[in-house]
Amino acid sequence: MPVNFIGYIGFNNRSEIHAGVRGRSLDRDYVNEALRVQEEGGFDRVLIPFGSNSPESQIVAAYGAARTSRLGFLVAHRPGFTQPTLAARQFATLDQLSQGRVAVHIITGGADEEMARDGDVGTTKAERYARSDEYLGILRQEWSATKPFDHDGAFYHIRQATSDVRPDNLPVFFGGTSAEAIDVAGRHADVYATWGETLDATREIISRVRASAARHGRTIGFSLSLRPVIADTEGAAWKRADEIVEQVRANREKAGLPTSGHRPPNDGSRRLLDTASALRRDARLWTGVAQLTGAAGNSTGLVGTPEQVADALVEYYKLGIGNFLIRGFDPLADAEVYGRDLIPLVRERVAALDAQRPAVAG
Repeated sequence: MPVNFIGYIGFNNRSEIHAGVRGRSLDRDYVNEALRVQEEGGFDRVLIPFGSNSPESQIVAAYGAARTSRLGFLVAHRPGFTQPTLAARQFATLDQLSQGRVAVHIITGGADEEMARDGDVGTTKAERYARSDEYLGILRQEWSATKPFDHDGAFYHIRQATSDVRPDNLPVFFGGTSAEAIDVAGRHADVYATWGETLDATREIISRVRASAARHGRTIGFSLSLRPVIADTEGAAWKRADEIVEQVRANREKAGLPTSGHRPPNDGSRRLLDTASALRRDARLWTGVAQLTGAAGNSTGLVGTPEQVADALVEYYKLGIGNFLIRGFDPLADAEVYGRDLIPLVRERVAALDAQRPAVAG
């Protein structure tokens, strides 16, 4: 199967090594340069994140699509703040204008404080997943219905919905490790997105999600998010990883943020924090930043030379991971290195592996 690489447009050229809390102020020069570097570097898509204090992801995607010719966009989107019929038309319009270069990453939302900033007050996590389930059903119906439809559910009531714009190629990504999340992913997602864990943990979550999809008569793809730290030698790569840990620690302490004793509100972060109980796992998996930040988001990495990290990514590919979301702690510089030194190696190894498989099967 093909392997896809997803980069990142984080709105400015900063990360956890620059401040205790990642700011998402909009730097247009950075966005333009990040688009150029990642399109030229062979990335297939870039993730545009969503947050209660972030620039609006769909608008950034539309801007990026107008300034590129090949690069795709994975647009993070949170159900509950836009009517699903309107969101369906918005994304279908993006799909049409970008000529099929848009995918949507549904972010249900696990932190009550984050949700409340946009007015979603008093909902439980279970209710939010139920809302996402209903939302995605309506979204897909708006994309496919050949005649007007009504809907009466727990969260949405719609009369005679119809759309004159439909997507040609609009994959739905979905994440979350709770039972509710995996059920919704199995019912609706084209790609299940998870964070970088051990090979054993990744194998386990893939099995659970595949079983969920099978219950609904579906198959599903997988995406894994990692923060590669690479250098010319293994020693230099681990030295840089140690330096990143100390930079993150210093920034969090300066900002008065905890570096231990974390109690994440969502299942995915708790699961990742369990993985981070040991600094290094498997051959290359590195959890130093996850330990310090309470596994807040994509915070685990692979450390080594480009060849070593490429080999580690191929081991995940063998489990069924077809999409790798990779972003660095020095966003622009790391993206350039990934495009030059890492992505071509992984593509070569995957092509060689796929070429051998029919002979092995026979």
